[in-house]
Amino acid sequence: MVLLLLIIVILVVVFGVTSIRRSLITKPVFGIFKKILPPLSDTEREAMEAGDVWWDGELFKGKPDWQKLHSIPKAELSADEQAFMDNQVETLLKMLDDYKIVQEERDLPKAVWDYIKSEGFFAMIIPKSYGGREFSAIANSTIVSRIATRSLTAAVTIMVPNSLGPGELLMHYGTEEQKNRWLPPLANGTDVPCFALTGPEAGSDAGGIPDTGVVCKGEFEGKEVLGIRLNWDKRYITLAPVATVLGLAFKLSDPDKLLGDKEELGITCALIPTSHPGVQIGDRHFPMNMAFMNGTTYGKDVFIPIDWIIGGPEYAGRGWRMLVECLSAGRGISLPALATATGHLAARMTGAYGYVRQQFGLSIGKFEGVQEGLARIGGLTYTLEAMRVMTAGAIDQKLSPAVVTAIAKYHMTEMSRILLNDAFDIHAGKAIQCGPMNYLAHGYMGVPISITVEGANILTRNLMIFGQGATRCHPYVLAELEAAANPNADEGLAQFDKLLMAHVGFAVGNTFSALWQGLTAGAFNTAPVSGDTARYYKQLSRMSRALALSADVSMLMLGGDLKRKEMLSARLGDVLSQLYIASAVLKFYEDNGRQQADLPFVHYSVARALYEIGKAFDGFFANFPNRIVARTLRTLVFPFGIGYKLPNDEVAQQICETLSKPNVVRDRLTHLCYVGEDADDATGLMEAAFVAMHEAQPLLKKIAQGQKSGQLARKQPMVDTIKQALAAKIISEAEAASLHKMNELRFKAISVDSFKPGELEKFSLPSKDAA
Repeated sequence: MVLLLLIIVILVVVFGVTSIRRSLITKPVFGIFKKILPPLSDTEREAMEAGDVWWDGELFKGKPDWQKLHSIPKAELSADEQAFMDNQVETLLKMLDDYKIVQEERDLPKAVWDYIKSEGFFAMIIPKSYGGREFSAIANSTIVSRIATRSLTAAVTIMVPNSLGPGELLMHYGTEEQKNRWLPPLANGTDVPCFALTGPEAGSDAGGIPDTGVVCKGEFEGKEVLGIRLNWDKRYITLAPVATVLGLAFKLSDPDKLLGDKEELGITCALIPTSHPGVQIGDRHFPMNMAFMNGTTYGKDVFIPIDWIIGGPEYAGRGWRMLVECLSAGRGISLPALATATGHLAARMTGAYGYVRQQFGLSIGKFEGVQEGLARIGGLTYTLEAMRVMTAGAIDQKLSPAVVTAIAKYHMTEMSRILLNDAFDIHAGKAIQCGPMNYLAHGYMGVPISITVEGANILTRNLMIFGQGATRCHPYVLAELEAAANPNADEGLAQFDKLLMAHVGFAVGNTFSALWQGLTAGAFNTAPVSGDTARYYKQLSRMSRALALSADVSMLMLGGDLKRKEMLSARLGDVLSQLYIASAVLKFYEDNGRQQADLPFVHYSVARALYEIGKAFDGFFANFPNRIVARTLRTLVFPFGIGYKLPNDEVAQQICETLSKPNVVRDRLTHLCYVGEDADDATGLMEAAFVAMHEAQPLLKKIAQGQKSGQLARKQPMVDTIKQALAAKIISEAEAASLHKMNELRFKAISVDSFKPGELEKFSLPSKDAA
């Protein structure tokens, strides 16, 4: 007893007396911390500090506040935005013929370009005071998604000026003079913008761009002025071939110290008219056979005035921070919108095709092999829409959640790749024959573009989501890094001392909580709702705690090596991502009034997210370098094994049933999908055949009964069956006419395009030599 009391007294003195604690505990730990977690580079620090921590912070701390999630305002269109959707957007959709745009003209028609410019499609993010639309992020996202279901080329053309580009940068950082000069012509379409960041030697490593600018004096408009002499070589620049104003990122140096006492100023952004002497718009690229404008730009010894820097001379060297903040916002709108459009189109058309297309005397949607793929399309489409709405909603709260938008970009584009593969499998031959009747091909060609741009998906998953999230979202790590970087050693030690004690308490709490939740399978966690979805909140809270514990242990054991162990850290990033995905689905379900008919989609989406979390943890534990720690962690988190499973067959069949019939749930799930009004349009024809076949069900039952009784032959063309049924007086003349009309629509809908000899050759691109 005396020994125990003595130990307690010693612990109280060591931890309770600040000077003793700092000397015996904090100072040695501080030294180790500095070694295992080396200081961040300037670009890494700016990336870490840029943007906002949002719901990702709640998920990372191990105890998410679900009421906080539910209190986030629902993202909705304003009356003006809805009117634009109902009028200008619908008018534009009727003007688009995507087959001609992509395969024949390889550009938008002049009438479409004129309409896009005059109606403010390029001005959605520009304030009304400068002639813009000043639409919300959710409106921007919804408009782009709707257009993308009709034409990916048109959607990308509209998307780019409303995401990362001169307009976005000017609004956040431009001087009043720059805003007044550029925003009105950008809003009315007089000027077309592009932004040049990527070059032959700098793609994912944007911080390593070789393009340079040197501060010097030169001549402009007949006068000697302070300016910059630029050299650049950029590629993959969307809208470059038609741009009138070029946003340019480059590394700026000031060897003569004309701006201050620093020679190397860092990445800087400037705005340059493409008509300026020396600016070269080079060759056009042809990304995946898509027709949107994309190309190169370069310049050698191009002199520009110093006040062409976005934000003016005081923003020299601050371009990286500007880019990171603006890119994270744009990343949460543009590519998620395209991915969601893919889901809306694939879900509506594949559900219809599965009903219209028949084999072995049955609609192919009745076969369970087809149902597995169709259910995945439906479930992922619900997930995509939930993520799109929640992520755009964060941006509408004037946030720039860098980790969340990286999650959205990576996982949503990957989901679109998965569901399009399923749509192709189900459509089979109809999907692979390009032509006016193919509504899937151009989206399929466009998926690799989405995977590649705004940070290639490998980079996004392996470096950004956890690499940035672990430091940015953790309650203490970023502050500890700042303490370690404090040039005043005593001050840094004092800061670290306070943080260390809080961090130790956080880690101990997570350890015991993870064990308790593992032993009880999260049964005693609280949920903000009752009913069918309550269990999901409990499991997500449990996995949030497991993530917090595993991340802490990883950073403690591996230190700076964790950044290089990308396969390991990416799995923790997958856990964080799936927690966010499931959160978005649950919020979407609540925001839409807890519709009972939506439950199969919710079950599918959240069960899949939990399964992916289990798979990520399994890979993490299996590959953690210290095997004793790995086994200990696995036992703490999953003492009885990982029990998460993919959605069951019953849920999958419920989704297929919804997608295979005309109903309000199908309409809500695919509300952004363009459906043509006439039978010459591929989507309109498939929808018309789908509806006609459902309306003909009573007559088709008569036919089936006739075949069963032996009055009608089986396995013969439908035209012959109708004639035979009419002759046998199983159906009337009017009913026969109705069935013939239905059958004609059905046959047209499942037909594919074919071309006469020589017809395709006239649309071939000229050879490089001929050009």
